[in-house]
Order: sequence, then structure tokens, then C-alpha cells
Amino acid sequence: MKWNKLSIFVLFLILSIAIIGCSGSGSAGNQNSGTSSGSNTTPQPAASQPTTSQPATPQNEAPPEEVELVMYSWRAEDRGMYEKAIAKFNETYPHIQIDFQPYQSTEYNTILTNALMSGSAPDILQLRPYASGRSIADNGYLLPLDNLLGLEHINEQYFEAAKGSDGKIYGVPLTLNSGTIFYNKDLFEAHSLNVPETWEEFVQVSQTLKDNGIIPIAQGGRAAYLLSLTHGAIAPTAYNGNEFVDKVLSGQANLTDPAFVESVKRMETLGQFFPQDFVALDDASAQTLFYTGEAAMYINGDYRLATLESTAPDMNIGVIPGFAAAKGQDPIVTTWVDGSYAVSKDTKHPEEALLFMEFMTTEAFGQIFTDELNRLSAVKGVQPKHPIVNQITAAIAKSTTPYLLLVHFGEGEPTTKTVFENALQGMYLGEITVDQVIQQAQEAADRAAGSE
Repeated sequence: MKWNKLSIFVLFLILSIAIIGCSGSGSAGNQNSGTSSGSNTTPQPAASQPTTSQPATPQNEAPPEEVELVMYSWRAEDRGMYEKAIAKFNETYPHIQIDFQPYQSTEYNTILTNALMSGSAPDILQLRPYASGRSIADNGYLLPLDNLLGLEHINEQYFEAAKGSDGKIYGVPLTLNSGTIFYNKDLFEAHSLNVPETWEEFVQVSQTLKDNGIIPIAQGGRAAYLLSLTHGAIAPTAYNGNEFVDKVLSGQANLTDPAFVESVKRMETLGQFFPQDFVALDDASAQTLFYTGEAAMYINGDYRLATLESTAPDMNIGVIPGFAAAKGQDPIVTTWVDGSYAVSKDTKHPEEALLFMEFMTTEAFGQIFTDELNRLSAVKGVQPKHPIVNQITAAIAKSTTPYLLLVHFGEGEPTTKTVFENALQGMYLGEITVDQVIQQAQEAADRAAGSE
């Protein structure tokens, strides 16, 4: 084929138009890639056009660093609950591992004190309520939690058990405990016994049980605090509950008041209904007497319900939340805030520890706490499922008084509470009288007041 000038011109014109068109449509992508305008590479999208493959966060951002927090507790029996709670926490914070380390309740104070003083404190620690926890806060071992998210989910009055002398909050409260009398429903039914409503009826029922060869009350006395707790459960109607508490707080009465003396006489009366040599009996052995039906009643905190039911699931258990001043009236329930959880000032991971504290204020944690332990959570809106827990909760809502020796006599070294319960041991061993128990307790209270 022969090419003339016109044909060559037309061909040149077509090629020029094609090259110009390709150059214009791919200019943005070519500039970004650094290639020439006349290259034959695939055009790239414009910078203003998002691509589906581009992540919303930087691709090179490192995952959170793995952190392990050590957490102390005095309740080994709660391990299962904490395992479930920690697993729930890890759904949101998988990089924060919690090493839950529980100790025997009677050994916990010494273990924790040694850890704090030696600089080897855990990241998260369980505080005894009121004076004991306040002492740890006052000595500068804890981080204040006043700005912690979620505190509004906790009943405000519970924080009184977790504050320092400076008024700051140092702990997240767990629950409101009550002094409770557990009883074996089957034994009561077998002996045609009505559930006692008053102190006088309680003594009558105890005598009937004793006459029938049954230990009325499974009481351990080796750990002296158990005696103080028993006193707290049975004493309020002897000294008229909150009326006496108010007088003590205002300085109008003290432990030598005849009403309080009467409460200690009640403890003396109960001695005949306890197991033989009960002062040498530990709490686990006392529980065994209750499980096996050798004893009909057992006095402790309501938190023992989970232990009782897990150990003896077929046992038919009932509760007496407290005594009424007169038959037909509401029982007066002795209550106190249980331990709180705090963060050590020396933790190397304060942010992560505070995240776990925040989690403990949530309804998710509160519901796990209640469902697993059959106890009343401190978190608002959590509804107990267990009928006995609901029974105690309803009684608390009607009439309650503080565990006097724990809440208001926890000061001093040794504390007035400690002196009182040790004196009760001495009374049961025949070493001192009721009047001497009162004398020793009041002298301790006076020393504590003088050291403030």
C-alpha cells in the first residue's frame, strides 16, 4: 500500500488524540506513582477516593502490652466467682490478666501488712472495712478512687467503710453483710419447733433441742472474731438497736451501760447451748456439726450461705435474719459493709488496675457476684435470685442496725473489738466474769479515744 501525504497526516492525528486522551485520564495516579505521563501502567485512584482495603486505624499500631495484676483476697471460697468475673472483664480487656491470690481469713491481715511494709504489695488488695482499711489508707499505701468512673452505681452510704481520715474514697465496696442465724428446717419440723422471733423464744427453742440430745448452736470459738460476730447477731434487742448506737456516738452512753451489759449476759447464757469445748473448735468443724445434723443452728454472716449450700446441697436451710423486740414486730438485722477492693499506690500498672476497679462498679460484675455467691451486691439495680438472699434483703430494708463493735469500736491497738472478743473467750473459759468483759472493753475504748 502506498502512503500519500494525506493518509500519513490522518494517521498522525488519530494517534495524537489517543495519546492525549490516555494522558489526561491517568494524570493523578501517574503523579502519585512517579511514572511518566506516557507510561502504559494501570491508573491509580485519586487521593480523594477512599478504598475498601484501607484500615480505619493505622496499620502499624502495636496491640496493647500484656499486663498481669496480682490481686489479694481473704476469701478462698470465692475463687469460682472471681474466675467468672475476670473472664467477663477479659472480654473487653484481654491483655489484662488478673492473678487472684486468696489467703486464709485469719492470716490475711498479717500477710497483707508484711507485703505493704516490705514494698511488695499486690496491685489490687481487699480491704477490711472501717478502721482497718482506713488505717491502710491513712498510711499512704493506696490510690484515691474519688474520680473513678462508675462510683455512682454504688450506694453512697457504703463508702463510709472505704474512706480514709481525709474523707477520700479508697475502696470499691462489694456487699452489705448481715449477722444471720441459719437453722435446719428438717430438725425444727421433726421436733415441732416454731422459728423463734424474739430472744426469749430463741432460748426456749435452744433448750428444747438440748433436751432432745441435739446441739442447739454449732459455734466455733477458736477464732475469737466468731464470738464478736455472734454477739452482733443476737445483741441489738438487748440494747435497743440504733437508739443505743446513737447514744454511744453522741457520748451519752458507753459499753458500761446496763443495756450493753445485758447483751453480754446473753452471750453467757448461750454458752450452755454451744458444743462441748467450743472455744477450741474452729469454724469449719462447727459447720460440719451443722451439716451432719448434730447441731440445729449456726450463727455467722449471711455470706456463709454459699458455703453451706455447696457443701450440703440437699440440706433444707432456713434463716433467722435477727430478733424482734416483741413478737410480731420486724426483726432488727445487724449489718456492715464487707471488704472493699483498693489499688496499691506502688502498682506499676495503675491504669489497668483502675480499669478493673471500674469493672467492679458495673451491673455485670454485681450480677455475677450475687448469682455465684448468693450475696447482696453493692451495685445498684442488681436483683438477687436466691429466695433466702431476698428474705434477708427485705428484712434489712425494714429494720437494720450497724455491727456495733466492728463499725464503731474498731480503733486502737489492739482494737476495742479485739479486746472484747478475746475477753469473751476468757469468760467462756471461766477466767473472767461478765463485768470484767465489760471493764476490759471499755478501758480499750477509752485508750482508743485518748489516742485520737
